Amino acid sequence: MDTEYLKHFEERLQQNVLHLCTTDGVLDGTFLSTEDLDKRWHDLAPEYMADAVEQIRDYPTVSVAWAAYLGLGVACHWDEDWEACMKATYKSYYGSQGFDDMDEHIVHDLLGLPLDGVEAKHLENIIRRCAEYAVDAIRHEQIEPQSPRAFHVFARACRVMFRMGAAIELKRLGYKFQKVQFSHFPGGIPC
Repeated sequence: MDTEYLKHFEERLQQNVLHLCTTDGVLDGTFLSTEDLDKRWHDLAPEYMADAVEQIRDYPTVSVAWAAYLGLGVACHWDEDWEACMKATYKSYYGSQGFDDMDEHIVHDLLGLPLDGVEAKHLENIIRRCAEYAVDAIRHEQIEPQSPRAFHVFARACRVMFRMGAAIELKRLGYKFQKVQFSHFPGGIPC
């Protein structure tokens, strides 16, 4: 597999999704992230991909969009209880109908937002727009369907969407990047 190609595709998609989210106001020009959250994607991705691959043909937008919802849920869970988040199973993010209503379960039950509320509708709109963009970007690559390359490009798109969802939730929770300045300490740095 051409890892440089995949890396370039992922970086380009992430920059374009970041631009959409920043223009929309749900992000501020950067993907907030932590190693913990990236590790959770690594842990949860095999099960997510197994669910999402089944959706590609009939629901291509859902197949990538739900990764963003998973990112929202994982970031919310991480903020509340880091240790529990690291141990949570993939299926704990399922709704009552499994994968099919994972989005509603995460928004309502984990984030605590009314499904018909302004904030939930805003999240739904930006996630849908970014997922549609991701699907279009995948199609633009003109990769043979069901090929190994198609799977890997799809997996990279899902990772971008997961990271986007996590970043949106971190921002919603009040996290932000901040420059830290170190002062000169007489006698060295205190321990």
